[in-house]
Amino acid sequence: MAMEVTQVLLNAQSVDSTVRKHAEETLKQFQEQNLPGFLLSLSGELASEEKPVDSRKLAGLILKNALDAKEQHRKYELMQRWLSLDVAVKTQIKACLLQTLSSPVPDARSTASQVIAKVAGIELPHKQWPELISALLTSIHQVPAHLKQATLETLGYLCEEVSPDVVDQDQVNKILTAVVQGMNATEGNEIRLVATRALYNALGFAQANFNNDMERDFIMRVVCEATLSPEVKIRQAAFECLVSISSTYYEKLAPYIQDIFNITAKAVREDEEPVALQAIEFWSSICDEEIDILEEYGGDFTGDSDVPCFYFIKQALPALVPMLLETLLKQEEDQDQDEGAWNLAMAGGTCLGLVARTVGDEIVPLVMPFIEENITKPDWRQREGATYAFGSILEGPSPDKLTPIVNVALNFMLAALTKDPNSHVKDTTAWTLGRIFEFLHGSMVETPIITPANCQQIITVLLQSMKDAPNVAEKACGALYFLAQGYEDVGSSSPLTPFFQEIVQSLLTVTHREDAGESRLRTAAYETLNEVVRCSTDETAPMVLQLVPVIMMELHQTLEAQKLSSDEREKQGELQALLCGCLQVIIQKLGASDPTKYVFMQYADQIMNLFLRVFACRSATVHEEAMLAIGALAYAAGPDFAKYMSEFYKYLEMGLQNFEEYQVCSVTVGVVGDICRALEDKILPFCDGIMTLLLKDLSSNQLHRSVKPPIFSCFGDIALAIGEQFEKYIIYAMPMLHSAAELSAHTSGVDDEMIEYTNLLRNGILEAYSGILQGFKNSPKAHRLIPYAPHILEFLDSIYMEKDMDDVVTKTAIGVLGDLADTLGSEAGSLIQQSASSKDFLNECLSSEDHLIKESAEWAKLAITRAISV
Repeated sequence: MAMEVTQVLLNAQSVDSTVRKHAEETLKQFQEQNLPGFLLSLSGELASEEKPVDSRKLAGLILKNALDAKEQHRKYELMQRWLSLDVAVKTQIKACLLQTLSSPVPDARSTASQVIAKVAGIELPHKQWPELISALLTSIHQVPAHLKQATLETLGYLCEEVSPDVVDQDQVNKILTAVVQGMNATEGNEIRLVATRALYNALGFAQANFNNDMERDFIMRVVCEATLSPEVKIRQAAFECLVSISSTYYEKLAPYIQDIFNITAKAVREDEEPVALQAIEFWSSICDEEIDILEEYGGDFTGDSDVPCFYFIKQALPALVPMLLETLLKQEEDQDQDEGAWNLAMAGGTCLGLVARTVGDEIVPLVMPFIEENITKPDWRQREGATYAFGSILEGPSPDKLTPIVNVALNFMLAALTKDPNSHVKDTTAWTLGRIFEFLHGSMVETPIITPANCQQIITVLLQSMKDAPNVAEKACGALYFLAQGYEDVGSSSPLTPFFQEIVQSLLTVTHREDAGESRLRTAAYETLNEVVRCSTDETAPMVLQLVPVIMMELHQTLEAQKLSSDEREKQGELQALLCGCLQVIIQKLGASDPTKYVFMQYADQIMNLFLRVFACRSATVHEEAMLAIGALAYAAGPDFAKYMSEFYKYLEMGLQNFEEYQVCSVTVGVVGDICRALEDKILPFCDGIMTLLLKDLSSNQLHRSVKPPIFSCFGDIALAIGEQFEKYIIYAMPMLHSAAELSAHTSGVDDEMIEYTNLLRNGILEAYSGILQGFKNSPKAHRLIPYAPHILEFLDSIYMEKDMDDVVTKTAIGVLGDLADTLGSEAGSLIQQSASSKDFLNECLSSEDHLIKESAEWAKLAITRAISV
């Protein structure tokens, strides 16, 4: 069955593209025509010592990709495909893989390790290949060191692929023993390194071992010893283990925390950067844990809280804060220009910010002396470090503690932003001003830091800074963004009104800068413009209207550009997306009140025309933004939007069929809802097509799961829009809703992410039921829904019993109970009386602290009372 593939694999890596393409085609055909033979040939190639290393490596890589993929549905297909292969073929492949672990060629061993783990990830959950782990544990004790190394590497990958419940505790103990022994200082560096990396992956399996004091002490000792290894990569891997332990086993750390502090402090001060970064990450991780615990339990610990807070950060403060402040002075010369930059100073500042969120006011007196001492020093590093320290502690401490300091600092910062000779200092100063406006300015804060006395100066300085270097200008845009946001709820008159024209003009000027492509500057300018428009008041509406033709003209110009390179086309797509986003915000703003809406609608035809032309460009982000803007236009235009439907409908269809770029599909589904609300029964001629596509989306296993809840909600929107005309879709929609409801009713024992998704799904299903029931209210055809009422009640019962509904679902669910009674009257009344938990559910909602839930429940109670008394 196997065939000679060496030459083809080498050709597939050729520099000559014709040779390469031909080889790739050959491999593809072989795989399609004879999969078992193909996989056997690859595993034979990987295992054979006579073959060149390049063909062996590629064989292993193709083998790995035949077992796993990024997309969930593809991954599932590949798993099923492997499981259905002939047992003899699989046995032979697995034998080749295990044999390769003893190869003297490092690349071949390493590739085989990864493939073995992928096979284990598929087979172990199905109780297949039970002998694998013991086989690996036996070969750890074999003589050649490279076999031991490859085996440890395999165990590490295996723990990454397989979930802990698949491996029994006895084997877990043996894996951990082998790995921890491999970390011993008597071993060679290569073995110590793979063992330490393997432990990192195995930590999730060590629950029982961490509960045992002796075993935990042993593991902790070995990890701490490895942080002192002479080899930098081992020290880094050991600190990575400590970071993982800090989040996985937080509640077990108390006995070790003092030693860990000493080790991390030494590493931060003296070790190489990759090691020092991980040492800081340990403390950031502890902050994350304590912030979560304190948020969840609000600081008062009753006996039933899962994990108590040990206040490690609070205890470490006097030593931890000085250590972090030292790092702030270790900046790199060009860190502001490089978007992906990450270094000691940035890690230290990030950790300091987390510490401030963990302990609040207590951090301020520990940081202020550092700021006061360094903020006026001649060396830019000291001025920048002091500014960064100040910006980092603005979230966490109370406004009462910070406002007096900010009031003193504000003038100094504004002066620094205009006059400091150093670009780094200006960059950080603008960022800090943004943080001041984000956390200490707005309707929630009692003492305003922005007053009629300083408002003009602040705006003048920020607009001036938008002409500075791109990284400084980008931060200045960010500061203006939060400045505008703080005036969101001011009512009819905003302090920004006198400067509105000047602000908008400055932002538009920034978008046209030659260098606006650097440091995300153009994007930041449009985001800020959107926020300034969104938070503006009626006073400035005429100026927002003047903006419409300006932005339309810009969008028109991007559509006219001819003969672009692919790089230019990508940049242009980004610009079109930004302009569509800007128009969306303007449409929402002007559509919100009648006088401005009336004036704005004169542009509607031209705007719609531009949006339709945008769809001709192939870019998912642009489609998404244009769809959202059209949704806003439909909402503003109301029934008048009908005139665009015949032209727009084909793009709606395209969006609903876009499985690849599922965000586009999801947004399109939302826009269908907007159009339903705008057109009401005028959408009827398009409903057959739309419903067909939505039902097709739901039954596809290729569409990302996040799109399914909005599709169900959309059923409800359509039913509300067309009322009893929805009748012909009932036989398709109701069974879909029923089966999804059964799936989403029970969630026991799954992770938080899944519970969150389940609640989204439930809410979508309930919104569909609600829309359908309301659509049939007072219709002679309402009786068509009676057969489905028991299913709906069963669903409400079962999610009530699960006790894991969030507030949104609770509100929608109690609403559906009311809709049942309201639309179906006495028919529903008797069913509700018989149902298992409707009464308890209603009473619980009536006494809810959430006033929206309470309101819904009071309405439902009225409807039910009416239905029962009929």
